[in-house]
Amino acid sequence: MGVRKIRAAETEAALKEAARRLFADRGYLNTKITDITAAAGRATGSFYEHFASKEDLLRVLLADMHEQAGSHFDSAEHPPHDLTDPGQLRDHLAVAWNVMRGNRSVMSALFESAMAAGPASGALWGRLTEDTVMLREHLEYLRASGHQLPGDPTLIAAAMGGMLSMLAYALLPLKPVKPEPDRHEPDRQHAARPRPSYSEPDIIDGVTRLLLYGLAGPPAS
Repeated sequence: MGVRKIRAAETEAALKEAARRLFADRGYLNTKITDITAAAGRATGSFYEHFASKEDLLRVLLADMHEQAGSHFDSAEHPPHDLTDPGQLRDHLAVAWNVMRGNRSVMSALFESAMAAGPASGALWGRLTEDTVMLREHLEYLRASGHQLPGDPTLIAAAMGGMLSMLAYALLPLKPVKPEPDRHEPDRQHAARPRPSYSEPDIIDGVTRLLLYGLAGPPAS
């Protein structure tokens, strides 16, 4: 790789890392392109050599997440994807969960972007269906194998992904919150409610059992 390509790759990586940090600290909507380039130590013009817009940068960060998840299943040794198998279902959910949790700032940015667009835009549904293509394909495989699904593969895959992503978003670590006076009781101050502390295995095992029951039906009595 030539020097120019190396520098270009370094600049792109620096911009993406700066965006992740700023999305976590300030939020997606409050972060400007000039904030990203300043945090990355790059000229503003360099941003447009790699990304068309802040939205394009977010799409690239999401693609990086998908690549992380997909790389886990690229091995030829991976068995056929039968999501009614408890081990395979748990493996898929664990990979998705760990990628989401490892990219908290991107997850937050995606939610902010979709909420800002509003439900009428269809952005959130479009995002769900794009992000759950792998699950949908596995569900279509099950249906083609004669397994009766709870509903249309696209719908069920989106429901599974939506539940998991919302849960990951809801369980993001809390930032320190400065107490604010209660509007009805000015002398009292309130802090953010502490979120429940669940272990990673507890979360993944619980969601696995919930989804497995829906996919495989109740166990024989």
